[in-house]
Amino acid sequence: MFRRAFWFTAGAAAGVWATTKVNRQLKKLTPESLAAQAADKAVEAGHRLKDFALDVKAGMTQREDELNDALGLRQDADNPALTDNVTALPGPRRLRAIENDKTNHRASRSAVTYNRNEDH
Repeated sequence: MFRRAFWFTAGAAAGVWATTKVNRQLKKLTPESLAAQAADKAVEAGHRLKDFALDVKAGMTQREDELNDALGLRQDADNPALTDNVTALPGPRRLRAIENDKTNHRASRSAVTYNRNEDH
């Protein structure tokens, strides 16, 4: 008698457990639940993207500082003439760079011809 009661109870418990598991899975597959999961994943991806952008910005700032040090463009308390956003080389280096530039920046437009039939 106890044996039958034990197996009956075990079977009923297994049935309740299986029914609960199936219902949970079905609720996860409803359109509302899928939309909420997608929204959570999108928010998580946005946070990761923001963290990546901040890391890139920090790396850019570090590299810019290294390049400014290498070019001698670092802003010091001694030299307040330099601004935070230095875009040109200092005087002597800039003149040397311009003198050594071999490219012709004033090419005439008439020298460049375009034949429309060339592509065919």
